[in-house]
Amino acid sequence: MHDDDKTLFEKEMQGVQPMGNLNSAGLAPKPQQAGADARRAAAEAELAEDINYLSSEAVELVDPHDVLAYKKDGVQDGVFKQLRQGKYDIQGVLDLHKKRFVAARAEVFAFIRDSHRIGLRTLLVMHGRGENAKPVPAFLKSYCAKWLKEMPQVLAYHSAQRHHGSTGALYVLLRKNDEQKRENFERHAKR
Repeated sequence: MHDDDKTLFEKEMQGVQPMGNLNSAGLAPKPQQAGADARRAAAEAELAEDINYLSSEAVELVDPHDVLAYKKDGVQDGVFKQLRQGKYDIQGVLDLHKKRFVAARAEVFAFIRDSHRIGLRTLLVMHGRGENAKPVPAFLKSYCAKWLKEMPQVLAYHSAQRHHGSTGALYVLLRKNDEQKRENFERHAKR
């Protein structure tokens, strides 16, 4: 370049900003990447909104004909015996037959939460024996046993009597909600 050309070139280029990284083309993201990002964001948002804390981790499997029994500390033996014998009126029923894992998990959570909120105390959860269940026998039965233990509203459960489903169903005893506790306190405080 001659000196005149160089001076002319510099004069023309005065005020021009350099372009940054010359090795990238500045292309828009590929459509499939944008879709994957949107799906990932939607899944993360769904997880953030999911208040269902019931486990989906591996569970100790039970036999389809096993009798299930659980009670928290403080539940009186007489109360548990009456639950086991089916002597309490059943106030709500949840039937999980033919339900898939994700739907069953959501329904158990909502059923127990809502039943406790409205003041129900004794429930029947029909999970089925699952003798022919896939991938393993008694799949939902095993998870129901685990899920109910994880819920603070549940005081106790026991496999049902034959006329209520035997080892394919559970009697579930819920603790009193706040309103029931207050009413009980007021009733006994007046003595």
